[in-house]
Order: sequence, then structure tokens, then C-alpha cells
Amino acid sequence: MTSTRSGYLYGVAAYGLWGAFPLYFPLLQPGGAGEILAHRILWSAVTLVLLVVALRRGRRLADLARDRRTALFLLAAAVVISLNWGGFIFGVTSGRVVEVSLGYFINPLVSMLLGVLVLGERMRPAQWVAIGIGALACGVLTWDYGRLPWVALLLAFSFGTYGLCKKKANAGAIESLTFETVLVAPVAVAWVAWLWLTGNGHFTTEGPGHAVLLMTAGLVTAVPLLCFGAAATRIPLSAIGLLQYIAPISHFLLGITVFDEVMPAGRWAGFCLVWLALAVFTTDALRARHRRSVLVRQAAAP
Repeated sequence: MTSTRSGYLYGVAAYGLWGAFPLYFPLLQPGGAGEILAHRILWSAVTLVLLVVALRRGRRLADLARDRRTALFLLAAAVVISLNWGGFIFGVTSGRVVEVSLGYFINPLVSMLLGVLVLGERMRPAQWVAIGIGALACGVLTWDYGRLPWVALLLAFSFGTYGLCKKKANAGAIESLTFETVLVAPVAVAWVAWLWLTGNGHFTTEGPGHAVLLMTAGLVTAVPLLCFGAAATRIPLSAIGLLQYIAPISHFLLGITVFDEVMPAGRWAGFCLVWLALAVFTTDALRARHRRSVLVRQAAAP
């Protein structure tokens, strides 16, 4: 019981921290999205390598590098998570926090669709209904924005693809993220160096406080990941699935309150359709899990 309670606390902490990210990244300006992304990758790599050493998981990290198949999937994961991080940073530093929240609201639907298209999984009728409502919502929001909500779509599809790559790699969370950030760290270092050489970098120009904030990007990345890992080992996957909505709900509320983003009627209609799709999706998932549990209990009965 104590383990389950702590699991929920860890889960709330993980998604609560991820939900607060829109408050953090604007503090790293006047650096642009590309510079902030480079520093996040760089300091995440440093922090995670130190964490791997502290946890004595260096051998596991080396095993990932030796397994060619796993390394290729993690390379693909490194590319798409970099796109995801970059899209998120651009969104929250350019006044599109509500659109960022949309990306993570529709992510479960995108992940389900990728499962069908890539893995050949079969969807239940209710899941198809959820996908249809989600597609209608994207159409309404495209009409409202006067353009595709590309930041939201980039976040949803990149994170969905990331999850697919991680599923195929089947590696430990900390070791795999360390491997991914180390793979792209040379690009990040090169970008930071180029900005410094051309006089366009902000690491040393905004005072020591700003430099420290940039360096904390590694901790900001690692801490919620550790909380998530602790939660995933203590509570059911269905509970994790429900807790994941804390982050986009937080993003949405921050967007319309702290950042005072406009929400015209068409945008509200689009978001209501998204929430309806998620309600259908979540209800169906919980019912399916309950049916499986009943069947398992019946099969185990003497």
C-alpha cells in the first residue's frame, strides 16, 4: 500500500514537473529555441552520464552501444526526441503554449494510430471513433488558426514515434536516454561553439545567473524522468495513462492564464472535440483492461 501511494506521488511529481516546463524555458531567453535546445541536449548528456556512473550502470550503457539493432533504434529515437524538444521550446518561447498542450492531448491518439500503421495492431470500434473525432478536431483547429497547428502535430508525431522507437529498442529508461543525448551532444556542442564564435551566443553574455539556468537544463530533464521511472514500477500502466493528462492540462491552463493566450470560440470547439475523443479513448481502454482482468481471473479459477 505504501509503495502504491508513493508511486502515485512520483507520477504526479513527474507529470507536474513536465507540466511546469512552459514556465522554465522562457527564463532561458534571450537565447533562441535552437540555442536553448543545444544547451538542453548538452547539459542533459552531462547530467545523465554522471547519473549512470553514480548508479553504476556503465556496463548497461556499453551493452547498448554494442548491440547494433538497439543502437540504430536509439539513434532514430535521439533524432525524433531532439525534434520534440526543439518544437516544445519553440512553442513555449513564441507564445504557443496552448498549441503545445494540444500536441500532448492528441499524443495518445497518434500513438494508437502509429500502432496500427507501423505495428499492424488492430483497433476496437471505440478507438476508431476516437481517431475520427480527433481528426475532426484537427480540422476545426486548422480552420480556426488559419493554418495547420504544426507545432502540436510535430510534438504529437515526434513523441509518438519516439515511443515506438523506445518500444523497439526495449532498453532501460536512464541508460537509453543517456545514449540518445550522447549521440546528439556533438551536434549541440558544435552549435553552441558556432554561436559563441560568431558572437550570437548568450551563455556568457547575460550574467552568471542565466548561465546557471542554462546548465540546469540537464537536471530539469533528469528529475522528472527519475520520478516517472519510480512511478512506473509501483502503479499500473492504466494509472500512468491517466496521470499523463496532468502535463497538457497544466500547459493549457498556463497558456490561457499566465501567458494570456487568446481562445476564440472556434478554438474552444476544437479543444472540446479533442477532450471528447480522449474521453472515448480512455473509457474504452479502462473497459478493455477490466475485461482482460476478468478473463484472467476466470482462467485462473479452479
